Amino acid sequence: MSDKSLRQGRLEGKVALITGAASGIGKATALLFSLEGARIAVADIDGTRSRQVADEICSSGGSAVAYGLDVTNEQDWQCVVSDLLKKWTQLDILVNNAGISFAKPVTEMTLEEWRKVTAVNLDAVFLGTRMACNTMTAGGAIVNVASASGIKASPGASAYCASKAAIRMFSKAVALECAAAGKNIRINTVSPGAVMTPMWESMEFWQQMKGEAGADQAYRALSEGVPLKRMAIADEVARAILYLASDESSYVTGADLVVERVYRSIAEGSGR
Repeated sequence: MSDKSLRQGRLEGKVALITGAASGIGKATALLFSLEGARIAVADIDGTRSRQVADEICSSGGSAVAYGLDVTNEQDWQCVVSDLLKKWTQLDILVNNAGISFAKPVTEMTLEEWRKVTAVNLDAVFLGTRMACNTMTAGGAIVNVASASGIKASPGASAYCASKAAIRMFSKAVALECAAAGKNIRINTVSPGAVMTPMWESMEFWQQMKGEAGADQAYRALSEGVPLKRMAIADEVARAILYLASDESSYVTGADLVVERVYRSIAEGSGR
């Protein structure tokens, strides 16, 4: 994503804050947005890796700043956005991408585990969206990353599925609120199917499949249930996010863009 010859300037002059941007879909989105002309606030709970991504953007001629952000902490959000406005005076795009995957039968799940999943996957989207709606006085775009698992349930992933389904409906409701209030703020969601990211690769069920059948066979087993017969890569989801963040989707709000679907239950333990 660093080849400037590919740049089309679809986000020229805009400032984008991206959470969970140290790896996977978030990092791919940060690099792509920079290529399209945006100044990037790279936010992640891992501040060291955030700085590495910001340095990569700057070394490629882009403009980026790094933040260590606990997306479940309201004060962290206030500090990050306040500093960002001091630096660049505006916020045009927010991508709520940070999330965690979790799988455990409900009969074995603790309340603490449930609350952790909903805090990172859902409370954080509320905090970020509310902050952006109060900050984007000149309008803007918010893209909340949900999951195909928020559309089609998966056994053993009730907390994850519930949190991702809630993101979709929350986003639709707030999109209507912004429209009714006359705010020029569009809010949409992206629901990825199976995406080969570090989060996916760290999942227990994937590690178990690789251990039992080998990586190649495990990948083929997962891909059998996908219409395109392969898992997505992070860049493909980033391009969907770019569309919803750019003026190309200026008449789109309250929508959910599904990026592939996962059908077989074996591949539904995580949506992304």
